[in-house]
Amino acid sequence: MKRKNQKSRTELLPIIGFIILIFTIGYLGYTAKNADKTKADEENYSTIGTALASVPSDSKPAPDFELPDVNGKKVKLSNFKGKIIILDFWATWCPPCRAEIPGFIELYKKYKDKGVEIIGISLDEGGVKDVLPFMKEFGINYTILIGNYKVTQDYGGIRGIPTTFVIDRKGNIRAKYVGYRPKEVFERDIIMLLNEK
Repeated sequence: MKRKNQKSRTELLPIIGFIILIFTIGYLGYTAKNADKTKADEENYSTIGTALASVPSDSKPAPDFELPDVNGKKVKLSNFKGKIIILDFWATWCPPCRAEIPGFIELYKKYKDKGVEIIGISLDEGGVKDVLPFMKEFGINYTILIGNYKVTQDYGGIRGIPTTFVIDRKGNIRAKYVGYRPKEVFERDIIMLLNEK
């Protein structure tokens, strides 16, 4: 009986070894894949600062629009001609949009006197009644406009928010970001455009 058990164990050893080998290969493959992804993410973020440099100076002009602000006053993009503009499509119910707002508030305080404008285009279905209390709660200090279907289509069809465009002094779109970005990304873009002649 003892020999039979020993024989059974001996026969199981290669199977157990094979199973351990499969798990080890799977684990190593998984960690290598994640390491490559992390490295790729780091490389992507390290190139953000120079991303605008590769965009040609004859980039697509930003489409003009006329939209109401929260007080009902009509505002055109062309009213800000000659300024660097951060144009952000967002909504009050969107967590990544909300996460970007404190950064936009800081950037506007820091650069508004240097010819930088930040414009948020709200895509809230409730319009002003959703946006105005939110602006007060967050202390938003930059221009907020109430968006419509036409402006989203003019800007290529906004399929995800936040979607943010960086527009140079000549009115050209120099960068587009879909999804949350830390304020440092926009600040690098602003500084680069401020240094352009």
